[in-house]
Amino acid sequence: MSFWTAVQTCFTKYFDFKGRASRPEYWWFFLSFFVAYFGAGFVGGAIDENLGGGLMSIVIGGYIIPLLAAAVRRLHDTDRSGWYYLVGLIPFIGGIILIVMLATVGNVGVNKYGPPPGERSVRTPPAMASGALPPAPPTPNRPDGM
Repeated sequence: MSFWTAVQTCFTKYFDFKGRASRPEYWWFFLSFFVAYFGAGFVGGAIDENLGGGLMSIVIGGYIIPLLAAAVRRLHDTDRSGWYYLVGLIPFIGGIILIVMLATVGNVGVNKYGPPPGERSVRTPPAMASGALPPAPPTPNRPDGM
């Protein structure tokens, strides 16, 4: 996933706390926040001290919900609940533990939060959703009796 695709995806899923996010999606988006935050502070601070802090606050306001949503989806990719984000509140080591969880490789296949990022969900036919088996394929008529 490219930088711009990740940023677009995360802003498109602004309030989406369901599903999964790949490592590149989350970390590219986090990098975009980092650049926007310090860029706003630098540019605003060069113009006026108060303007720098105000612009940085605007960037935080625009990014806080999608960053949280992307982090929750990232934790889902590692088959963890989004509530694990609160581990970051533990003094001294919580932030380190959270970074490790966010940087961990996600599950390869489908987990309880859905298919891997980038794969579409395979729709289950209604008959199979109820537990019924699909009909058997017709047997070919073979002349040798097998």
